[in-house]
Amino acid sequence: MQATEVSDAMLEEFSVEATGPFSVQAGLATWSAPQPNGRSCESCHGESLFVTGSHYKTGELIEPMAPSVNPERLTERRKINKWFLRNCKWTYGRVCTAQEKGDILLWLSQQ
Repeated sequence: MQATEVSDAMLEEFSVEATGPFSVQAGLATWSAPQPNGRSCESCHGESLFVTGSHYKTGELIEPMAPSVNPERLTERRKINKWFLRNCKWTYGRVCTAQEKGDILLWLSQQ
């Protein structure tokens, strides 16, 4: 499956529990916002989704998140769910809401 097929299907599923329409601007804001623990998504993925990032603590390289540069991104539902769960807990200290996931996924899918 292509990124658009998977991400579109997941956006539809997230919309059932979301509090409003998804927003590219809200996705970027959520991605970039530093948390009280000093972390943000940019801490590991970097400010540009078009280049390789590195994990905040381990230094492990993270391939570019932009599907336009890395066609493997957003193509596997299992991986998307896994990383939302793990990264939301690590960054925000909690599971992300359907609204947050939808906003982020919409923004990422357009990169």
